[in-house]
This record gives sequence, C-alpha cells and structure tokens, in this order.
Amino acid sequence: MTSIDAKEAASALSDIEDISRRVRQSRIYDRASQIMIMWGVLIVCGNLGEWTLPRHGGSIWISVNGLGVLGTVVLSMFGRRRTGVRGFDQRRLAAFLLFLAFGFFCSCTLGHFGPRQMETFWPIYFMLFYILAGLWVGNAFVVIGLAITALTLIGYFFVEGSAFLLWMAVANGGGLVLGGLWMRRS
Repeated sequence: MTSIDAKEAASALSDIEDISRRVRQSRIYDRASQIMIMWGVLIVCGNLGEWTLPRHGGSIWISVNGLGVLGTVVLSMFGRRRTGVRGFDQRRLAAFLLFLAFGFFCSCTLGHFGPRQMETFWPIYFMLFYILAGLWVGNAFVVIGLAITALTLIGYFFVEGSAFLLWMAVANGGGLVLGGLWMRRS
C-alpha cells in the first residue's frame, strides 16, 4: 500500500477540479451552440423575410421570436436529459422574461426607436447578455458578443437602406451560426 503526502493529494484534487470545470464548460458550450445556431438561422430568416416583405416585418419578428423561445425551451429540456446540465428552470425563465420586459421598456417606451434603431438595439442588447454570461461560463461568449456588437455597429453607421437588413442577416444571424459552430470545437 502506498500513501501520498498532502502536497500530492492537493495536486490530485486540483487536477480533478480542473477536469470537472472543463467538462461542465464543454457541456454548457454544447447546449449553447445548439441554441445559438437555431437562433442564428431564425434571425437570418427574419431579416431576409423583412427584406422581402417589409410591410410584414412586425409579424415576421413576432413569429421568429416565438419560434426562438419555444426552440430554446425545447433544446434546454432535451439537453438536460442528454448532458445533465440544468435547463430552463423557473428562475431562468423569470430572468429571461425580465430581460425582455426591460428591453421592450427601453426600446418602445423610453427610446421610441424606428425600425433601423430597433434592428440595431436588440442584437446589441442580447450580446450584452452573452458578454455577461461569458464572464462566468467561458470566454467564447465574450468574443462572440463583442464581435456581433462590433459588426452590428459597423452596419448601423455604414450600410445604407434596405441593405442593412441583409447586413444584419449575415452579421447577427450568420455570426450566431458561426459562433455556435466555433463553440462546438471549444
């Protein structure tokens, strides 16, 4: 029988904790990547739909957001069984609804934004959530959030007319799809 000293035991426990942290992050990234890819595809469809049928933009985005929330809940429930990572519990749902309510209050009541400003505000607002989440669960969220925010602002200031919707389809929707694929490799 061999025994280990306190220094070796502490090192072994540190290694176990590091592996545990990396496995947890990998599981979070796996589920988040699925949700990001789904939202990216929906956002591309929403922007292309609004570009094609500008008079129906409001109903297009209500449909896109409804499908996105439903898809997020379904993927979260499915992901919990598969990965063991907690899904969309009541506190997370409440936090998400408060986040949305605050965004609507700012953009509709305080801001009185036009379509272009709304198309800019919401991606940046959601990327703030990604950046904040990244401070706790991993740097990939921070990088994705900052990149999509920068691309959104570039489009806002430099892309004219209806081409802005095409820019946002690529920058926001495409950025989420690419970010989700990148997270699968992380």
